[in-house]
Amino acid sequence: MSPCCVFRFRSSLSLVTIVTVSMSWALEVANKAGARAASFSTYSAAVFALRVNLPKLIEDGVLDESGNVNRQARIQMMPPIDAAEIPWVSLASTSAPERRRNNIQNVLKTNLSMPLAEVIICNTSVGMEPDALALLPNALPLGPLVAPTSGPAGHFLPEDLACLAWLDAQGPGSVVYVAFGSSGFLDATQFQELADGLALSGRPFLWVVRPKFTTGVGVRQDWFDAFKRRVEGRGLVVGWAPQQRVLSHPSVACFVSHCGWNSTVEGLLHDVPFLCWPYFADQFCNQSYVCNVWGTGAKLCADERGVVSKEEMRSKVEKMLGDEEIKARAAMWKDKACASIAEGGSSHQSLLKLVNLLRQQ
Repeated sequence: MSPCCVFRFRSSLSLVTIVTVSMSWALEVANKAGARAASFSTYSAAVFALRVNLPKLIEDGVLDESGNVNRQARIQMMPPIDAAEIPWVSLASTSAPERRRNNIQNVLKTNLSMPLAEVIICNTSVGMEPDALALLPNALPLGPLVAPTSGPAGHFLPEDLACLAWLDAQGPGSVVYVAFGSSGFLDATQFQELADGLALSGRPFLWVVRPKFTTGVGVRQDWFDAFKRRVEGRGLVVGWAPQQRVLSHPSVACFVSHCGWNSTVEGLLHDVPFLCWPYFADQFCNQSYVCNVWGTGAKLCADERGVVSKEEMRSKVEKMLGDEEIKARAAMWKDKACASIAEGGSSHQSLLKLVNLLRQQ
């Protein structure tokens, strides 16, 4: 997403600069130029509320200004997370203290620019995050925001549309969809364990493996080619997938995801249960929504090696595909999400408020 966009409505000469939260320095530029400005949050309202309350967490001694966790506390915002899972703490490992300090200091600095925004546009809805939105009085929840599945759109990598025909050939509610977004990665050991777990599950699966998905020495190509031959007909590996079309397909049963906010919103909108595998940043917060608040998924747990084992994968897939309560809750949340963006829904009403704001001189 570009850091700064300007929209002009034909019915008005009013110009409003819309800036992503991570590029809030552009709010200062707009303010100096005398332009009106709004911020757009690419993550949840809960994470935005955490951002706003970061000085209070430092004041309370939960962490210091370098991002070191001083007290192993459970942050009782909605959703609840552990102190070590605060996004700007989890972005850097314990071996990268300077990066973690820079993360925290950047948030504290850019927070000072937030009041320059007239509103905060959020990719969420009142139904999805009522408690978090209550902490953000100038928030306009317009979500779930999703790109149209037809027509041109920007993509991280070329999409393999052949996977849609493959999905057509699978039974209803049978396929495990595995995708870790544009930045998630696995080391060679974990990659092979996941591959073996998918094979062990006995379920059809669609697995997105983008280039350079593994770290370190990597997986031998001959091993991976042999794996793909072994699961041919039951498993399909692609470089990139048209995710919304995949998630809306009736053959998809569950979503093994890193729980980035876009993926989380898309899964919720298409009533797909989650198996959560977060890495860093806001993904732990999103996992907490899925597992602790909405009840639409389960957490994949690492063993004493720090590896999600093939047995864990097999067990959780089997449990997920047989859990009718989770499926029912996923369907309920889909209905709520769809209602919010329908005419007269809460997000539709927020959109009308934004239009009126943009039209003001």
